[in-house]
Amino acid sequence: MFSPVVSLHSLHLEVPAGQSVAFLSDVHLGYGTAAQNDVRERRLLATLEEIERTCCHLFIVGDLFDFWFDYRRVIPREFVRTLAALRSMRDRGFPITYLMGNHDFGHYTYFRDHMDIPVYGGDVEVEVGDQRWYISHGDGKAANDTGYLILRSVLRSSWAQTLYRWLHPDLGIALASTTSHSSRAYTDERSYGVADGLRDFAAARLAEGYQLVVMGHRHHATHETLAGGEYVNLGHWLGNEPTYALFSHESGVRLVQPDFA
Repeated sequence: MFSPVVSLHSLHLEVPAGQSVAFLSDVHLGYGTAAQNDVRERRLLATLEEIERTCCHLFIVGDLFDFWFDYRRVIPREFVRTLAALRSMRDRGFPITYLMGNHDFGHYTYFRDHMDIPVYGGDVEVEVGDQRWYISHGDGKAANDTGYLILRSVLRSSWAQTLYRWLHPDLGIALASTTSHSSRAYTDERSYGVADGLRDFAAARLAEGYQLVVMGHRHHATHETLAGGEYVNLGHWLGNEPTYALFSHESGVRLVQPDFA
């Protein structure tokens, strides 16, 4: 069986009293019609304003975009409002951590150098007081994802991304968009069966001593107590009931539906 090495990055986080940590994933900006994307982006922008007002840190847990690939001098031109909002948050000192998903893995240097947002290609463990959290987008965690894991190791390799950057951006971004739409449809239509590999993966991490596991990818909002800890899957933003999660010392972790009234 193919067993890739998963990079694990360690962070330390202070959460002041009365503030929260926010987690969101699977917004998939770029999927659907222009009108659908406009509504989705406006909802995201309103949520980012609320997060900056009430939180101390934001984790973007993958697939903010339905595709993303930045060349040395070119980035996708859509959703400049989202990029500007994230950059403005950073300019005001608000910390953001970005985990790549299976759709937005084509990061090069733009977010790091121009947005001042660290981007991680693997999973992240976070120390928060006496708690340990495990955060992962979740792709490749299902029990029968061997084929995808092999494909991911190829697509994310330095030589493959270098070759891809030799394509003209109009061709490369169009190809990435088509591939990403197919991948998203595969994720949506896939039957995870009774044994949900993401849930099993979370249970295994909790059994190792983590108190909280946060994942995305599954497109099914979940909050469960497992193995003495908590597992949260963040759901998605493709319909009319987007979800994200908040953690505070006062309230613990909880799933939230934004109020757009």
